[in-house]
Amino acid sequence: MRTHLIPEAKRPLVFAHRGLSSIAPENTLAAFKLARDMGIPGVELDVHLTADGKLVVFHDHTTGRVAGADGIAPGKEAKGKGLDLEKSTYDELRKVDIGSWKGAQYSGERIFLLSELFEECGDAFYFDIEMKCHGREAYGLEEATAAAIRAAHGGKSIASRCLISSFNPLTLARVKPLIPEVPTAIIWDVEDALPFALRYGAGSWIGKVDFLKPDHQKVKATSAFRWRHLAGMEVLPWTIDDPAEARRVLGLGCAGVISNRPQELGLL
Repeated sequence: MRTHLIPEAKRPLVFAHRGLSSIAPENTLAAFKLARDMGIPGVELDVHLTADGKLVVFHDHTTGRVAGADGIAPGKEAKGKGLDLEKSTYDELRKVDIGSWKGAQYSGERIFLLSELFEECGDAFYFDIEMKCHGREAYGLEEATAAAIRAAHGGKSIASRCLISSFNPLTLARVKPLIPEVPTAIIWDVEDALPFALRYGAGSWIGKVDFLKPDHQKVKATSAFRWRHLAGMEVLPWTIDDPAEARRVLGLGCAGVISNRPQELGLL
């Protein structure tokens, strides 16, 4: 039996992608506070497990794209540079400025713990927590994610407003028995970085997931019908910044949208 996708929440579900990242630097407390202040009901975020076992909120596997490294300014050309999240300690990562690239007013933004986000904004949102795991082997990410959700506000109130998602079906299969009350989703697109077998949603079978998170361009009338009516799975596409596109996917029965600009979609 599949776990339902936040059944008590008003439809459509609306998530601010990495916080309100169109204005504030992505995955910073500033971005999540701004989403809260603007009345966005949900947030999408990414988590990594550091070398010393801390669950931190950050997107890339390295810090270079938003912090720069080796004389390279922040940006796409610096991706892959800087500190490796999984090989660095939390104290090392806390020294990195992850806000200045978006503006001097954000120069104090630092990498932080998922537990800190729950403490600051736990009552404000429903949460889509993407686990960042690019390997096959388990190293504690799933246990840390489940533990953080259970520890927040006594566990139940947060767990009922959380989703867990990942590109990696193995990590989803591992986390589900640890916290079965939280619905899980496979994420996919058709980028070359993703193994061919996973580019069309096949990870849903491996991960035994509850719902689907495809790139919005993959949501067509036939695929939406197949996923929703034949497979019985809800669909939450990413990342949609165009109001017309949001209306299109919602018209096909999608449960909600993930957006860098949720305040501009006319859904609130």
